[in-house]
Amino acid sequence: MAMVRLENVRKVYALGKTEVAAVKGVSFSIERGDFMSIAGPSGSGKTTILNLIGCVDTPTEGVVEIDGQATNGLNDRDITFLRHRKLGFIFQSFNLVPVLNVYENIEFPLLLGKESSSRTARKEWIESLIAEVGLEQWTAHRPNELSGGQRQRVAIARALVTRPEIVLADEPTANLDSATGGAIIELMKKINREMHTTFIFSTHDDRIVGIADHIIRLQDGLVVSEDRREQEHAGTR
Repeated sequence: MAMVRLENVRKVYALGKTEVAAVKGVSFSIERGDFMSIAGPSGSGKTTILNLIGCVDTPTEGVVEIDGQATNGLNDRDITFLRHRKLGFIFQSFNLVPVLNVYENIEFPLLLGKESSSRTARKEWIESLIAEVGLEQWTAHRPNELSGGQRQRVAIARALVTRPEIVLADEPTANLDSATGGAIIELMKKINREMHTTFIFSTHDDRIVGIADHIIRLQDGLVVSEDRREQEHAGTR
């Protein structure tokens, strides 16, 4: 069973008296453990599809399924539960809480989700993620004391803290210089390989497209091509 499935999905937005079709009958599936890129020019529908998969938005027509469950018609409580248990989010603008330090920013989704694990277990898990993203020396620092690359590393750890099966990343390297963006891509690929987390990117970055094992290319709200490459993690499924 596919981790994510879209079937004949359309999304239409009303702009005044005008209707704009951002996505026009898109169908594809994403397998568990994919390192997947949704690529295309601005306005092609990349972010809209990411928002539909992330239950940030709902389709005008068609079906979006997450791990076999159709998201259409779910109530707010069920959507919140699904997003907390299945999905992690990484944004190009980082979206860290300015008054919280590195540890507290990573911990924050667990507090929102009323995590039932013990404080000791939670602390060990957060510290292991901080080590994974290489920020052991920066645990007590706030976002304004960090570089862009360090902030994105915090955002990656925060996305992983609820142990999601899927991480959605919207242009995660857009605000980073070339060298830092490359390091962030390698870090996410390492996590994908070791933790078998499914990554879904909306991106213009050719480096992400270059190492993705599943690539959807969009143009004007339509899928114009789909490519799958041999997956390094295939033996882990």
